[in-house]
Amino acid sequence: MKPLKYTLGIILTTLIMGTSFPVGKIGMLYAPPFLLMGVRYVLAGGLMALILRKRPLPTGWHAWLKIIVIGLFQSAGVMGCAYYSMNWITSGESAIITFTNPLLVIIISALLYGLTYRFSQWMGVILGFAGIMLTFGWHMSFSPGTWIGFGGAVSFTVSTLLIKRWGDRYDTFVLTAYQMLAGGTTLLLLSACTEQPHFMMNTTSVVVLLWLTLFCSIIQFSLWFYLLQHSDPAQTSSYLFLAPFFGVLSSWILLGEQIQWVVGAGGLLIGVGIFLVNRRASKMTKEDCQSELSRRSSPAS
Repeated sequence: MKPLKYTLGIILTTLIMGTSFPVGKIGMLYAPPFLLMGVRYVLAGGLMALILRKRPLPTGWHAWLKIIVIGLFQSAGVMGCAYYSMNWITSGESAIITFTNPLLVIIISALLYGLTYRFSQWMGVILGFAGIMLTFGWHMSFSPGTWIGFGGAVSFTVSTLLIKRWGDRYDTFVLTAYQMLAGGTTLLLLSACTEQPHFMMNTTSVVVLLWLTLFCSIIQFSLWFYLLQHSDPAQTSSYLFLAPFFGVLSSWILLGEQIQWVVGAGGLLIGVGIFLVNRRASKMTKEDCQSELSRRSSPAS
């Protein structure tokens, strides 16, 4: 992928991700979290499936099972945990916990797949996480919501690795549509079992639902899956540090929350962290390419 295309895709994706927290917080005034997320994903997945009805669909139950598993982690697990955790913690704290995903991706990739990351990459991830903490003012609290939010971060990590492992076998948009349907259906079942489902219909709630459905679901997931399929998952996940930063900015615009100087300092740390992760990742990529060229040109090849 060309650098400019990749950069624009990352910025747009993380910007949309950031808006989902304040917009979702507004939406929870009119519907409980599982119901709101379930309706969002069923509408988004159903609309995409209708648009893509002429595209070839996966064949065999194994292929469909993998899509369902991705949906359980990506749609139901991530946002279900993130929004449900806001019953105990703030949206900012939920965002901080959810987007520890890049650190978890690198740790799990190193443990399970034997991938080697250099010291500066680890420092970049740590600095990025510190930037998020600084952005939100270090107001973390330990409660049931904290652990539920961390469950969302783990789900995000698992789905990231699964998409990288299985995603290239599917049409990106078909995968996006049906994993949302799987996750949304699961969330609606959870809502029926654990909540008192209700949705207050008014202009604000409809606009919120449309934004969450069209932008924060269809466009966001399509871009995210495309980026994961065409890049290193750990490198791409490092940019998720931008999402809660954009969440602060969108909260200021939509909710009137005040932005303090720590936001700028946190943003600087996030930028330095991303630079360190990607600088080393690029260097490793060049070394890998040179190694592959040498192997191919050797007599044994």
